[in-house]
Amino acid sequence: MNTALLYHLLDVDPADGPAELLHRARGSRHLPHLVLSALAREDVRMGEPARAELRRARVRADRYAGLALDLARSTGVRAIHGLPLAGYYPADLLRPQAALDLVAPGEAALWQAVVRLVTDHPVETVDVTLLGDRPHHTAVTLRWPAEDPLLDPWYRVRLATAALPGNCVTVPVRPYLVADEHVECLIALAESQLVNGRHPEAGAPPAAPDPLTLLDLSCLTSQPFEPAETAAVLAAYRLAPEAAALLDLAAPLLPLGTLAAVRTALTPELAPERRRRAEAAAAPRLPVRHGTLLRRTVIRHDWDEARLLGAGDSLEGGGPQGGALLLTPVADYLLGAPEESPTLADRSTALDALHRWDTRC
Repeated sequence: MNTALLYHLLDVDPADGPAELLHRARGSRHLPHLVLSALAREDVRMGEPARAELRRARVRADRYAGLALDLARSTGVRAIHGLPLAGYYPADLLRPQAALDLVAPGEAALWQAVVRLVTDHPVETVDVTLLGDRPHHTAVTLRWPAEDPLLDPWYRVRLATAALPGNCVTVPVRPYLVADEHVECLIALAESQLVNGRHPEAGAPPAAPDPLTLLDLSCLTSQPFEPAETAAVLAAYRLAPEAAALLDLAAPLLPLGTLAAVRTALTPELAPERRRRAEAAAAPRLPVRHGTLLRRTVIRHDWDEARLLGAGDSLEGGGPQGGALLLTPVADYLLGAPEESPTLADRSTALDALHRWDTRC
């Protein structure tokens, strides 16, 4: 990977120079840090503010890597998506990492990791989402400020008991990922197309992937993909259309290497997956419940898992109308649909129910 590819993917004329390249990158997630590292690699002259920004970004990336290693050893969670992809970049290029994504082998391990993060870092927000009913999968996002919170992105760690959430309609939750890391990374890129709404509907052209996805893909093109096996794995993960569309869009921009044969092997998998999705669209939508924070609590170190309490479930005197309470080792939440905001009355009723629960305990 070189700056020529960056100029190309960010649609900048090389004659406009590195200042324009960096200006364009600032409108695309965290690409400025990748551009700065690419310019530093080529000894492009830059001032101390730019060098300081790059140093802070490298420190943040190192801290994410250290967090992932520490949590893997202490709780069994492991990094997915961004951090493994960063391992395919040249050592002196800094892959943008908006968040550290981790998958836990179970709910107990997830909450162990959350407790450790809340204990060791100045965590300001802990957001919780449940996918499915009973059993359900849990997703938690924690955020805390960077050393310079006005200039740098906050730290963000996302943990989940399912590696791939799907779209809750036609593509289901898939809890586990494959063992081969380069195939896992390709699956993650295809999933990102689905989650970000870039998946192709039948007969409609897919939306173009963002430049970072194409840069990630360029780092995978030299990996030893076995075409038939990789295509079969992508089909098993219900991602054949997204992977094929991504490779089709990348082909005019990047030499695909071994991924060209993967694209060919995906062709017979497309129609069956589209038929399956059409049938699945008629099935009930997977329930998604987002937690509205009611209170942060003293860490409940003796809790291995969260407790889900409904209106008639151990809440004498009634609970929130139509809702449920989620009591976790670090905070308590009122659950509801992501697009709905609880009223003051809902919150008041939920807090009363928590008070009664506290009294009994």
